[in-house]
Amino acid sequence: MDINFSKEDIAFRDEVRDWLENDYPSHVKEKINNGITINKQDQIDFHKALSKKGWMGYNWPVEYGGTGWSSTQLYIFNKEFGLAGCPPLLAFGVSMVAPVIWTFGNEAQKEKYLPDILDFNTWWCQGYSEPGSGSDLASLKTKAVLNGDHYIVNGAKTWTTLAQFADWIFCLVRTDNSGIKQEGISFLLIDMKTPGIEVKPIITIDGEHEVNSVFFTDVKVPVENLIGEEGKGWTYAKFLLAHERFGIASVGASMRRLNELKEIVSNLDNMDLQKKVSQLEVSLSALEYTELRLLSALENGGHPGAESSILKIKGTEMQQDISELFVEASGEYALMYPGPQGYPNNIKPAGPDYAANSLSSFLNLRKTSIYGGSNEIQKNIISKFVLGV
Repeated sequence: MDINFSKEDIAFRDEVRDWLENDYPSHVKEKINNGITINKQDQIDFHKALSKKGWMGYNWPVEYGGTGWSSTQLYIFNKEFGLAGCPPLLAFGVSMVAPVIWTFGNEAQKEKYLPDILDFNTWWCQGYSEPGSGSDLASLKTKAVLNGDHYIVNGAKTWTTLAQFADWIFCLVRTDNSGIKQEGISFLLIDMKTPGIEVKPIITIDGEHEVNSVFFTDVKVPVENLIGEEGKGWTYAKFLLAHERFGIASVGASMRRLNELKEIVSNLDNMDLQKKVSQLEVSLSALEYTELRLLSALENGGHPGAESSILKIKGTEMQQDISELFVEASGEYALMYPGPQGYPNNIKPAGPDYAANSLSSFLNLRKTSIYGGSNEIQKNIISKFVLGV
């Protein structure tokens, strides 16, 4: 495995750093650096800036308007954006539904949906989990019944990230109950403005409104919004989830946070905390090399397998461990968490600046070991891939 960067790769890295220095929207950067939740318009501005550069399709093939970057370039891009503290790219459109559309969709669907995703003219969300179907996703009950040239959809989805902003939702729905549960699932694209759709907020433990419940009552969906074949949705869902889990590791972002933590801890008289940080640094290096090995395999025509599950487990555990040490470093000052909108009138209480958001990050990142398929389920997947059990 060759993990040395070529001259071309180094030139590309410099180009990414130049964009981050000069074209990363300053108002978004300021909010991120001050631990303030960015709003819908901030997200749009950030993604539109990427689109203007031609980087919105960073992981797309050239034939659909993407960059056609190599796996090494993708690694550099993700790492540098993480190190710069950029908000995570909204994956639901560009990294999740788009590959499903160009792989399994027809030409009309590609022409209709892909350009708007590339220009960030449409905001997508994911309709997978249900109140009784999370890690056991194949047990989903949201039903789509064919009625002429439409499906009539009834049911509910939950933990739907940023559905309050979304224009479209891609949904797994049950179109057949006659066989095994995986065979009766189909993949539908649904306009969120369709009558019968209701979005209700779920306020998470850190006080944020990030996720939602979405209810469907007699929602009419044109039959041409079916991706691929009816009953093949489970195949498309597995294809999508492998790519989602690969991106969840967030190695670059963890490197940025760990570097911040190292600087903080170096000024504290706490040898035990310094030892924990050193141990995390070693683990993060191992995680990075695991990602590089997977990228090397992808570069040579491989596909995400057990490695994507390993990255998902270790990457999310790393994020949680770093956030926990931020709380430990903050001590009692971590309890002065101001909430997602920052301190009233910008008046900050006593304590170091880094303490202000340590608790919010710790609380928010509890979710990472659950979404994208819980880490316990990922261990089962690894056992099947590696051990054949």
